[in-house]
Amino acid sequence: MEENVQETVMEHMDTIMVYIETYGLNVIFALLTLIVGWIIANWAKNATKRMLGKSEKVDNTLTSFFASLVRYVILIFTLIAVLGRFGVETASLIAILGAASLAIGLALQGTLSNVAAGVMLLIFRPFKVGDFIEGAGHAGVIKNLGLFVTEMATGDNVQIIVPNSAIWGSSIKNYSHHTNRRVDLVIGIGYGDNIDDALKAIGEVLDADDRVLKDPEAAMFVGELADSSVNLVVRAWTANSNYWPVKAALTKNIKHKLDEKGINIPYPQMDMHVISMPG
Repeated sequence: MEENVQETVMEHMDTIMVYIETYGLNVIFALLTLIVGWIIANWAKNATKRMLGKSEKVDNTLTSFFASLVRYVILIFTLIAVLGRFGVETASLIAILGAASLAIGLALQGTLSNVAAGVMLLIFRPFKVGDFIEGAGHAGVIKNLGLFVTEMATGDNVQIIVPNSAIWGSSIKNYSHHTNRRVDLVIGIGYGDNIDDALKAIGEVLDADDRVLKDPEAAMFVGELADSSVNLVVRAWTANSNYWPVKAALTKNIKHKLDEKGINIPYPQMDMHVISMPG
């Protein structure tokens, strides 16, 4: 009985030794490959972060995305190399992964288009957080720009979530891009009022406001002879951050100045001639 047990143990030991001789080196090489691949993947991730971090044009979100992408690509190739060490047909595996990637890409076509658009927005930077823009049929201040969606807030602080593909695929009007912005006003005066006196009064209002820039110089001219008024066009430049306060102040102060000078701002009116027929 003991001899049979010993023989069974010896058979198992021989089998184990055969496996060790056959696969031992493969296991060791596989472990070394995994360790080296893991180290290289982490190093490449950090190196990508450092390299992209030096560029002011690349957003932090995009830096993390590309760094993680590099790491996962290296880990995938490492895993394929390990499987190939054990005799797995890597060509078939790569074909399967390719087919699976294609199927996933088709299923997530809309999502991937948002990611692609998000990457383009983060690279070309047509706007940044804090800018007031108009795009994809919406207008508001940019609160957050991610890989999938862009978060905006309207003037009355309503949140708007817009897919990146919608913004990237439409015209973008960025009101905050330039340092200065022009304030355009149309002031109507009566046909019986003196145009030169009105322009002089408006010029005094512009000169009194320190927020109105001297360079470029403000422009004032007759824009239209309308039905009920002579329309004067006023174009003054100011800092972008002062646009709305300056526009509101100029509208109010010009009205007061014209009233002070006795210059009329007429209501829309129509002259009617009534002809009485005999009988």
